[in-house]
Amino acid sequence: MTGSATALFRDQTEESIMSLVVSEKGSFSFILRVLNTNLEGKDKIMYALTSIKGVGRRYANLVCKKAEVDTNKRAGEITAEELERIVTIIQNPLQYKIPKWFLNRQKDIRTGEYTQHVSNAVDNTLREDLERLKKMRVHRGLRHYWGIRVRGQHTKTTGRRGKTVGVAKKK
Repeated sequence: MTGSATALFRDQTEESIMSLVVSEKGSFSFILRVLNTNLEGKDKIMYALTSIKGVGRRYANLVCKKAEVDTNKRAGEITAEELERIVTIIQNPLQYKIPKWFLNRQKDIRTGEYTQHVSNAVDNTLREDLERLKKMRVHRGLRHYWGIRVRGQHTKTTGRRGKTVGVAKKK
């Protein structure tokens, strides 16, 4: 190989080895704070969004496509404008034509609305639902209250959590 060909080959191999290339100095942030959650800047944006409670891989992918953000970008490379678009789409999915069946809170019992709950709202709604079930004294609510299996699992031999297992030996 000639001198220029080896330099070109060396440049190509160095670029392929590097997994994180920062285009402008100082524009990369290693931790982003979005919806009360710290996002890892080194992860790709789609997977970084999944660390927000209530946002899964498919929802994160759909949000990135609606916000017209490249899913191959790292989270630390995202501009403030792109991040703002992503946050508004996550908070108001129906305004951006995300279908109702894609949302994690469908036909709310009190309001009848279809919404996407994220971060603290997920915990709050779960707690409220369990309190409602306990207050109504429904079978599911009682089993939550007693701290035993709720969804029809067998409880004779499993889920004893520290209670004595087996038969006591005679001396």
